[in-house]
Amino acid sequence: MIQRVQSVFLLLVAIAMVTSTLSPIWLQVDPMQTQSMEMTAWYTTVKDIPEENIISETGNIYIGILALLTAAIAIFSLLQYKNRKKQLLLNMINALLMGLTLGTAVYTSYKANETFNPAVGGTFLIGFYSIVFGLILNLVANRFIRKDEMLIRSVDRIR
Repeated sequence: MIQRVQSVFLLLVAIAMVTSTLSPIWLQVDPMQTQSMEMTAWYTTVKDIPEENIISETGNIYIGILALLTAAIAIFSLLQYKNRKKQLLLNMINALLMGLTLGTAVYTSYKANETFNPAVGGTFLIGFYSIVFGLILNLVANRFIRKDEMLIRSVDRIR
């Protein structure tokens, strides 16, 4: 049924992954406060702080596509409530894709830090933490789906 607790978690996974595409993932400000580098799921932008001009912009479309793909899989898994084994499989695939999204975001921010200012580290923002939050929620949803499956198997044994 769609009103199960794991359905709520899967919906929150989809919301978290969409949030990661709309929010900044990483930010670094030059120590002299003249330039900043911001990374989102779609692009990395270097801005001149005093003039608010964009100096350069590089595409990160692969992070955004991975995040939207994981959100779509979470919604599809949510709608597969009648087939718990399929839900478990979809959630395992989704966990792998979320891990790939997270790893890609970390790698991209590491490479951006090397090119911008390696002496100063950047900070991860809400977009990064929403990916982590989505991964945790996906694991919790898997736990409740397994719990439902075990409950159904135990009821079938009693019959």
